[in-house]
Amino acid sequence: MELKMISTFFGKQFVRGITTTACACGKRNFKKFPIYNKRGTRDFKARQAKNPNPEVPIHTYGTRPIGYKAGSAFVPIPELIPEIIVPDLTGFKLKPYVSYRVQDIVQPPLTPEELFGAVYVKKIADDFKAGKLDSDNQPLEPSPEERLTAEEAKKKVLAIRSDIV
Repeated sequence: MELKMISTFFGKQFVRGITTTACACGKRNFKKFPIYNKRGTRDFKARQAKNPNPEVPIHTYGTRPIGYKAGSAFVPIPELIPEIIVPDLTGFKLKPYVSYRVQDIVQPPLTPEELFGAVYVKKIADDFKAGKLDSDNQPLEPSPEERLTAEEAKKKVLAIRSDIV
């Protein structure tokens, strides 16, 4: 703690201040002030690089060592190096986890108009514009969608709706 005297317009005032900076190039009580890898002054880091102080451990931030130090050289052990194995998820049917906090998505039931619009309208409009309809307004070249039965078309639209959501 230091005590300073300041002269002002109103006279002399005493100001008490507390300094929290370290003095003497980082010489500290190492048990009271832990200095991990990036902390400390440049001079302290330079001294630690040349002649490490055993009272100041090298902080590993929770990682496990992958080898040992033999003299000044580090010897890695291949069995200690973690190997991350990631499975191939192409064609995986399950969807990612969804939290219970997500609001429910409510879809109205599928109407016949929506089914007709999703499966048949585009092809019928294209055939009409190109003049590819016969006298009964049936397509001259029916597409695979036009050959579907009612149940197959409904399954297809429900699959499309579930992919969108």
